[in-house]
Amino acid sequence: MRRITKQGDGGYHLNQANQTPPQTGKQASSRWRSFSHKPEVMNYLLDEQFHLCCYSELDANAYGIGFHIEHVENKSQNPKQTFDYANLAASAMEAQRIGVLKGHQQLAGSDLFGGHAPDKQRAVDMQRFVSPHQSDCDRFFSYLSDGRIVPKENLDDWDSERAHYTIDVLNLNSQFLRSERRQWWDELSELFDEHLDNKMDLHSLATVDLLPVSGKLKSFFSMTRQFFGPIAEEILRHEQPELV
Repeated sequence: MRRITKQGDGGYHLNQANQTPPQTGKQASSRWRSFSHKPEVMNYLLDEQFHLCCYSELDANAYGIGFHIEHVENKSQNPKQTFDYANLAASAMEAQRIGVLKGHQQLAGSDLFGGHAPDKQRAVDMQRFVSPHQSDCDRFFSYLSDGRIVPKENLDDWDSERAHYTIDVLNLNSQFLRSERRQWWDELSELFDEHLDNKMDLHSLATVDLLPVSGKLKSFFSMTRQFFGPIAEEILRHEQPELV
């Protein structure tokens, strides 16, 4: 999970709606459903997220599944934050395009992830949940070569519990995500070994995979950053410090 730094306020129409926030879950659902300026808000969110899903770091448009506007704290739990830009993020996937994933592999309803994960649709314990708006959210997670995301080593018991809880709530080890992360790790490993064998510059390889192009990052940025380790940190500090 990559830290998202909020920029701007989501635009005039969102701010106007937030002047009189909903007071109940029913009001929140009704007013959000009728809010007609979601595309404008989505553009703000995608720009600040470098076009990656706030939870899975998937470039959902590249997979043809699109994004939806996610309420990090669910509308039903905190209706007053329905139009609060600080509570909004872009998450894979558009509800009407969930079926597109079946073109990649079979996706059962229980395999949905991110904002559509079944447990995220229910009440979430926000004291345990690690939010991408949390400045140190990346310290909670590590990525394995088999495609899994796991709690980072050396966390204390409480932080490890928070990491486990968040992974489970968002279903970040769904079959689809594990498969795509494993494939990307294997591709990175192959390129890395090829560069070593041919005495090619690893910094150049890492730069291609880590830095945004036209404001967009490649999928699974945090895993790529972990893979390249100190090389990645050096590149980001010099070239894109806002991503550190």
